Amino acid sequence: EPAIGKLIADAMRKVSKDGVITIEEAKGTDTTIELVEGMQFDRGYLSAYFVTNTEKMECEMEKPYILIYEKKISNLKDMLPILEAAVQTGRPLLIIAEDVDSEALTTLVVNRLRSQLKICAVKAPGFGDRRKEMLEDIAILTGGMVISEEKGIQLEQATLEMLGTSEKVTVSKDNTTIVDGGGEKSKISARVAQIKSQI
Repeated sequence: EPAIGKLIADAMRKVSKDGVITIEEAKGTDTTIELVEGMQFDRGYLSAYFVTNTEKMECEMEKPYILIYEKKISNLKDMLPILEAAVQTGRPLLIIAEDVDSEALTTLVVNRLRSQLKICAVKAPGFGDRRKEMLEDIAILTGGMVISEEKGIQLEQATLEMLGTSEKVTVSKDNTTIVDGGGEKSKISARVAQIKSQI
């Protein structure tokens, strides 16, 4: 179909080498291109039990809160206050952390299955100092902050105001895509310019 080929070529031109193209089923009959700000990193869900779309084997979240934590979550007790606050809003929660201990992960999965809690956990991208930078990138994109002891914030002190947001998040086995983050456009643009100058 030439029309679809032209649309894909247009999309490739618009996103250039820095972008990602995703194809989604439309709600109507029109085939359109939509350019949205976002990011993708190569970390997938920590458990297949987080999947919401079994056909695509993806966890799809609309308007989620995004918890960005620089350490490993080994005790879910520390996370309970922010988990309960997020659940009460009725919105999904994406957890990005260095790692999630198997016991804490099991508890999250059990809660997800029992209570239809819309939740997903992924490992933070990158390693060492690069990881810190990437977590800051995610924080700027989503308008949240990195929960870190360096900043004097413990996980149990996290509030909804510290969480990032986005219009949509899709998590596959291998990748996490954050679309249209809730961060300030000026801060996002400044961060992009800073990264490009370092390349």
